[in-house]
Amino acid sequence: MMSEELKKIFLAGLGAVAITAEKSKQIVDELVKKGELTLEQGKQLNEELKHDACDKIKKHVTVNVTHEWDGAGISEAISKMTSEELANLKADIARREKALQEPEVESDGED
Repeated sequence: MMSEELKKIFLAGLGAVAITAEKSKQIVDELVKKGELTLEQGKQLNEELKHDACDKIKKHVTVNVTHEWDGAGISEAISKMTSEELANLKADIARREKALQEPEVESDGED
């Protein structure tokens, strides 16, 4: 199914970011240990690296999820709804049914 493949791709990207952040933290920690950076500089550099990684992901990653609904999928989704969500869905369906039953009235341009 397409959504499963997208989920796997998304999780792989997320894992890559986590590994990158972890490796950058290790490098910063080593530099601090060697005395090449102060502890405060190391913390700041690590935060900047995390922020940069998040910005790059936001800039270059777009996730579009589409659903191919079948009867079973719709039934499963409805079964997980709260009473309020179900009531809202029923009201929305009623509005759409009413709109479909009403003949379209063309505007004569006078408003």
